[in-house]
Amino acid sequence: MKKSMVGILGAVAMLIAGCGGNDGAVVLHYANFPPSSTFPCVQMARFAKELEARTEGRVKVRTHAGGTLLGAKEIFDGVIQGSADIGNFAMSYQPGRFPVTEALDLPHFFTDAKMATRVLEGVVAEFKPAEFQDVEVLSVFTCPPAVIMSKTPVNSVADLKGLAIRSSGTGADILKRLGGAPTAMPQSEVPDALQKGFVKGNLSSAEVLKDMNYASSCPYVYEADLGVISFAVVMNKRKFDALPEDVRKVIKELGREQSQWTAAYVDEHALASIEWSKTEHNVKVTQPTDADRTTMREAAAPMIAEYVERVKAKGIDGRQVLDAIERLKAE
Repeated sequence: MKKSMVGILGAVAMLIAGCGGNDGAVVLHYANFPPSSTFPCVQMARFAKELEARTEGRVKVRTHAGGTLLGAKEIFDGVIQGSADIGNFAMSYQPGRFPVTEALDLPHFFTDAKMATRVLEGVVAEFKPAEFQDVEVLSVFTCPPAVIMSKTPVNSVADLKGLAIRSSGTGADILKRLGGAPTAMPQSEVPDALQKGFVKGNLSSAEVLKDMNYASSCPYVYEADLGVISFAVVMNKRKFDALPEDVRKVIKELGREQSQWTAAYVDEHALASIEWSKTEHNVKVTQPTDADRTTMREAAAPMIAEYVERVKAKGIDGRQVLDAIERLKAE
């Protein structure tokens, strides 16, 4: 109820602001859900700055981080309805709604966000998923592959047995299949849960070791590369179509550029976060053995098969999507 009211108030503010600013510029409102320091919001800030510069001030973007305009699960519908002009969201936050692109969040053991983002771009271009038919897709990207950061040592898959790890979505599924005890909770609750011992670790991409200071309470990192989370930046179709043709071209070109810029940024940030964690908190980083990587792939195989069956009911050839992912990875 509270977030719905925030969305309503935000929409009212947008109406008051009108389509143009005091200087005659078109003003676009961009909704995002994580804190402003996180990489989805860093890319949002860059998009806003670049769009104003490339349109010579004809278009300005007002950014709304931290769910202040729309909550994480409200952004996609909010953009369709016009409560925001642009929005960034994670597809996995609404399971089953994005059946084609959710395939990227299965354990494919990508090496980094750049690879996963290229594959995601390729899937969207090749399949033109109906799940995005009501919006204009500007860019897509992923976080880096998830690592396990923990209070107790995790040096092998065997060490995960019975270990309470904060995780969600496909990450929770693969963790359970590996013998762990996945525990669902928002990232914002994890520091307190770690301190009180409710969980012994967190499954997430490595940039949060520094961004949320998990390195201070999780001295061990197991680089399992268990999966990524996919994101999309979408725009209200009516608002996009109403813009001058040259502005639409700038937005589309910038959106495509943002995909790889974001992936490169977050990859570098994740690596820097790990080095900072080693230096500042003496965090120990362990790589899985070849045998453990084989174990993880074997545990993931049933998830892949289940995906194919699950999306068949929606009229989607899941095997075709998965084959495309493997082909794009190889390329």
